[in-house]
Amino acid sequence: MSEELTVFAVSDGSADTAERLALSALAQFEDAPVKVIRRGNIRTPEQVEAVVREAVDGGIILHTLVSDELRRLTVSQARLRGVDALDLMGPMLDHLATHLKLTPQQKPGLFKQRDEAKSREIEAVEFAFRHDDGRNSHELDKAEIVLVGISRTMKTPTVLYLAYRGWFAANVPLVPDVPPPAALLSVAKNRVFCLRMNPGRLRERRLTRASGESIPAELYASTAQVSKELRYSQLLCLQQNWRSIDVTGKSVEEVSREIIALMPAR
Repeated sequence: MSEELTVFAVSDGSADTAERLALSALAQFEDAPVKVIRRGNIRTPEQVEAVVREAVDGGIILHTLVSDELRRLTVSQARLRGVDALDLMGPMLDHLATHLKLTPQQKPGLFKQRDEAKSREIEAVEFAFRHDDGRNSHELDKAEIVLVGISRTMKTPTVLYLAYRGWFAANVPLVPDVPPPAALLSVAKNRVFCLRMNPGRLRERRLTRASGESIPAELYASTAQVSKELRYSQLLCLQQNWRSIDVTGKSVEEVSREIIALMPAR
């Protein structure tokens, strides 16, 4: 039986990739006396030197360091101390840089950050659909942003735009003579935005919808009805101290940027 080999899976991130690759390769060596040790978040020269010292007695290093400086230091320190160190990331970065004609960012943890951002985006979109048009209002406390406003003030498309950028957003319609849900009135004031629109533009949007969906225009798109609903939403906005956003003539992107600019950093 040969002496036990210690494989150090080293990374400036979690070291998951280096560990998985090591275990995948070791699966080809049945009953091999090998121990795999993860050393993640290695981001300073001192940490690199410490790992190399650990590996001096019967160890090898497999690393996925993205920093060119730390990769070079690992090579030099390993040679100095007689340690076998295999760079798993450098050659891949070099080949990609050549073919893409770009310089890698060399920022640790980018893959994990992007993976987490993608997962958050998916969850946020699902949240937006579950909380569109006042649905599941009892869960509004979970929303980072709540949009309110009368019909056709761009609530749904704005919520979806925000969701695709990772914001957990919901929207609640404001309807005269229909009390807003109690949960809405309990949401922190700085998370609620009331969308408003010029009466003329709003009436145009409602007329378009009415003609396409066979909605009685005199009940939905009349000047009197639009004015009544706008007054109601503006009064409720003032009473509740919600922030108001004028969406007249703006794109969904512009409205969303304006809202995000008013939100505290996540």
